[in-house]
Amino acid sequence: MKFSVFQLSRRGGRALNEDRMGYCYTREAALFVLADGMGGHPDGEIAAQIALQVVSLHFQQKAKPLLADPRLFLEEALLLAHRQILRYAGAKGMMDTPRTTLVAAVLQEGRITWIHCGDSRLYWARDGQLVERTRDHSYSEMRKVSGVLTPANRNVLFTCLGSPSKPIFDVSETKRLEEGDQVMLCSDGLWSSLSNSEILQLMHGKAVAHFVPMLVDTALKRAGDSSDNVTVLALVWETPNNFEPSSISTLEMEDQGFESTIQAGPIEESEDELDDEAIERSIAEINEAIRRSAERQKAKT
Repeated sequence: MKFSVFQLSRRGGRALNEDRMGYCYTREAALFVLADGMGGHPDGEIAAQIALQVVSLHFQQKAKPLLADPRLFLEEALLLAHRQILRYAGAKGMMDTPRTTLVAAVLQEGRITWIHCGDSRLYWARDGQLVERTRDHSYSEMRKVSGVLTPANRNVLFTCLGSPSKPIFDVSETKRLEEGDQVMLCSDGLWSSLSNSEILQLMHGKAVAHFVPMLVDTALKRAGDSSDNVTVLALVWETPNNFEPSSISTLEMEDQGFESTIQAGPIEESEDELDDEAIERSIAEINEAIRRSAERQKAKT
């Protein structure tokens, strides 16, 4: 399996970028993850980073090199991430828990499976037409789908990772890809500014390294100074043989057979969750990355 992949995240008009994204792969399977830390709650960026790390580490444990059951893997990984965020909040004695959305997709054997919680979306396009799009876990989306009277504000979610209650999520059936299919994971900073038809038009017929920056730049311009963080992770499915990313964001495959753009500390083979020491180490890494990012943003301005 061969694919082109490109990822881009911009802070927009917000003081901090709380979006996180990344992908990792073995020789026969790949995982793509995007999380959007929720404003109005503390440490949203840390919740998003913890989610990425936990899902990536679970993939590293389970993909040998294929996942036995992609749907089960995604469900387990999402719930592990949720519990890890709660553990972080508990260890810090926080009155309010950090929270994040999550959307993740697995590719293996020419097929795709995805999961999502919240309003970060997955779009699957073919020849300029929408094959699938995730449905947000928001009251406004519920209103559109069911006709039930709900709060009109699209920003109101009824579930997420890190909330006191167990997250509600949707996991897809495993479906076959066709050559040239485009798959995009994005935060609400993108789709809140662009309609589905505009997104499909900008994606159609273009290489992934071309349409991702176009989408992000267009969304930022449309929203202006009030723009939310805008984050996109997208791929184009290319051929049914020779599993490897193309020249875009290429990683050299090392002997251990696992590569990742998601920064995460080592994990023992037998661990199901991070221990307290690993949590503290991860938090320290996250805080340092946030500090460096803030310094870079300050230097630019």
